[in-house]
Amino acid sequence: MTSKVAHLPARSVRYLEAGSGTPIVLLHAFPLHANQWLPQIDRPPRGWRVIAPDLRGWGPGAANALAIPDTIDGHADDVLELLAHLDIARAVIGGLSMGGYVALALAAKASSRVAGLVLADTRASADTPEGRAKRDRAIARVATEGPVAVARDLASGVVGATTRAEQPDLVDVLHDFAAAVTSDGLTSTLRALRDRPDRTELLYSIACPTVILCGDEDTVTPLVESEAMHAAIAGSRLVTIPRAGHLSNLEQPAAFNVALSTWTASLSPRP
Repeated sequence: MTSKVAHLPARSVRYLEAGSGTPIVLLHAFPLHANQWLPQIDRPPRGWRVIAPDLRGWGPGAANALAIPDTIDGHADDVLELLAHLDIARAVIGGLSMGGYVALALAAKASSRVAGLVLADTRASADTPEGRAKRDRAIARVATEGPVAVARDLASGVVGATTRAEQPDLVDVLHDFAAAVTSDGLTSTLRALRDRPDRTELLYSIACPTVILCGDEDTVTPLVESEAMHAAIAGSRLVTIPRAGHLSNLEQPAAFNVALSTWTASLSPRP
């Protein structure tokens, strides 16, 4: 595994990379960064080149990010720019939670660039009024409590009951991830999450190979959301990750890696 920096015309992007072969891009959750994918980067599926970028405003370079997108489509445009820089015409796009929203945005705006989808612990629907109000309250808290305190609270509440009981140290790891955030990065991303469009109708037009993964203890995007996406995307595969909450790739990395490797091995011919 190597940590690299792509120097784009207007900014630089840190990304992790491992393996070789067919490219698969993994997009992180909120409020984390690319290091979320270390358990997968450390064991890339055979024949696959795994790339995990920091979304703009997140990760070690967050303080230097300019004009952070306040739409999910803006983050999708950033991913397309990185793919062009890396000379990647098509890739499997994977994302967990917020990363899944960005993956669906890419499928909506550049389907020819998307060779497959990995949708983990995410949903296609927009925020409910209650969800939007919760985002607004979090934005208001940033001004009074600071971005790190708010981000750490948000990160703490997403793991499953089994993880809280058996892996309490993981919450400390999430706090370290969330510390790499600025007020602009947190508030811009909260706006992007709050205002993202409903992608439910898009699901019926997705024709690329798709796998949907969900922790069976996920209370943020419960299994019913994954089941709905599975029903709408023709030919998709649904895998439940036992004893995992919303961050299934971190909470149960071995099971997540098996599910991912099994699915990538099933793609023939590979995209």
